[in-house]
Parts: sequence; structure tokens; C-alpha cells
Amino acid sequence: MSLLFPSPAAGRFGRRLRSERGARIPVTVVSGFLGSGKTTLVKSFLARPEGHGTAVVVNEFGAVGIDDALLRSSAETTVLLGNGCLCCNTRSDLQVALRRLVAERERGAVPSFGRILIETSGLADLGPILTTFLTDRALGGEFHVEAVVTVVDAARGSQTLEAYCEARRQTILADRLVLSKTDVADAATVERLRERLRTLNPRAGIVTADHGAIDPAVLTKAGSAALSPTSFSADAVHSDGIGSFVLTHDAPMAWDVFGRTIETLIALRGADLLRVKGFLNVRGCRGPVVVQVVGHLAHPPLELQAWPDDDQTSRVVFITRGIAEREIRDLFAAVKALSAPH
Repeated sequence: MSLLFPSPAAGRFGRRLRSERGARIPVTVVSGFLGSGKTTLVKSFLARPEGHGTAVVVNEFGAVGIDDALLRSSAETTVLLGNGCLCCNTRSDLQVALRRLVAERERGAVPSFGRILIETSGLADLGPILTTFLTDRALGGEFHVEAVVTVVDAARGSQTLEAYCEARRQTILADRLVLSKTDVADAATVERLRERLRTLNPRAGIVTADHGAIDPAVLTKAGSAALSPTSFSADAVHSDGIGSFVLTHDAPMAWDVFGRTIETLIALRGADLLRVKGFLNVRGCRGPVVVQVVGHLAHPPLELQAWPDDDQTSRVVFITRGIAEREIRDLFAAVKALSAPH
């Protein structure tokens, strides 16, 4: 995997921020379809001085959180809302989590923070999330959504926008659009994507990220998210056939078995691998090996210096279209059997 997840030490959190909107805590929402590069962007921001004093709420569609673990080295206060998306069954969890964060900060249970950054799941519909802040009077009195940023994969963005209504909604409701992975897309592809994005959302500024690095103001400068609740779609139905499951393995595993299985999956069903991401406990490696696949693209594996927590179980989240968990388990078992020495 390329160096998508640098691990600089996080700085100390600053005091509560003051803004022209009074004492309310500013909230930045970072969205983007599966594999667009949201976590890389957030991690880069947290490493900058402007990111200090930021509490992070991570929402993942899978049952096991991977992105929140990757962000813990950068944000001292990280909350995971897993096994669902914020536009569906966990909106109340978001409300509870935000109120709890403030209460724990006031009694010193978590470091002081002056901003909250919400990284949504790749399948989230932004409308109901933003509506929550506008219709919950108590929540609106404590927080305000300052900016909504949607990350778009430059190489696959045009196809994703055509195929998935979730990606189109994320684009339409954004204050700013961030193009990621432009280094693996040709200029003509990037320009066509820019034209498509301007058609969907002519009011949003479009910026380019350099391996996740952007001007911090993209995430902190006030945008136009505070619109009327009627401007948001409440439709939270995901595209047909999309499912999520997690594969775990307790003992250290051989890299060849995993690598060859993924190669076969990409060759046979790459278009239906919306996202594969996780930690592997690989024999001979001191830290976890981060793996990530988006469609037909497998990022080079990256070994981290240390595990993010005491759990050294291999866990990989699969978000697929029309591929059953049992089919992938059977494929792993077959490759393992064929790889065993006779």
C-alpha cells in the first residue's frame, strides 16, 4: 500500500473555539463514496496545527471499525459509530455521541476540543445528517455545521457518479469538493470529472488534494451547509445488492494466502469490490499490515509500526455488490488448501 496513512504524533488540543456564530462548536462533515480517500484527508488535516483541538466521529458501514483505529494516532478523542450509516439506523447514536463528548469534555474525561469532524460512511446520505442539526433544537444550540466537504476519487469518480445515487447526493450537498488520487488519473479524465461535478453542484469550490494534503481552510472555513431542512432528501435507501461483512482471523497468517485470494477476487469480480479495507496480522511483521482494495485497484500493503490497540486479530471489512460472505470465505479456504505443502 502507498503511504496513505502517515503517523505523525498528534499535537495538544486547543481551547474551545470562538466564532462569529457564538459559543457553538463548529462541525465539519467529511463525506465521499467508498474508497475516495476520506481517511487520508482527515489524517493529514489532524497532523496540521489547524487540526489540533479536533474531536473525530467516524461512522463506518461495516461491523468492525478500521478508519477510527487508523485515526487514533492523530486524534486523542475519536468516537466510532459502526455497523450502519448515519442516514439510517445510527442518527440517534450521533446525537448521543455529540452530547456525551461535550459532557465528558466539561468534566475533564476527554481532552479539550474546539471542533468536531464527522467522517461519514461511504454510503451515507448527507441530507438526514444535516437535517439532524437543524431539527434538534438542543443539538443546534450546542453545535453548528460549518462546512460539508465531499472527497471524489479522480480516477473512478465519473463511473461512481453514474452508478450510485449516494455519490451524486454527496456531491450535490457539499460546500466544497476535493479531488483525490489525481496522480493516477490522466488529465482528460480529471477534466471530464470536473465538468460533471460542476453540473451537479455549480456552487461548490473544487480543490485538489496532494496525497490527502489540502489547505486546512477547506475543512474549517464556513460554508453554505446551513440551509433549510426542506432542501435535504430524506431518502436513505442504498443501491441494490450492496452488503458489508467482516472476516477475522485470530492467529498470524501467511501473506501469500491473502494476497492470492484478493488477486483472484479482483480478476473475477473487481467491479463488485466496492471497498476492502483492514488490518492483517502477518507472520514476520511486528505491526499490522494495512490492506485496501477499491474496485480493480489494490493499494500496496503498508506495515504500521505498531498495532493501534491491544487487539491483534486480523480483521478485514468487505463492502461488496452481489458477492456473498460465504463465497469469499470458501475462496480463502480453497486458496489456503491449495497453498499447503504436500
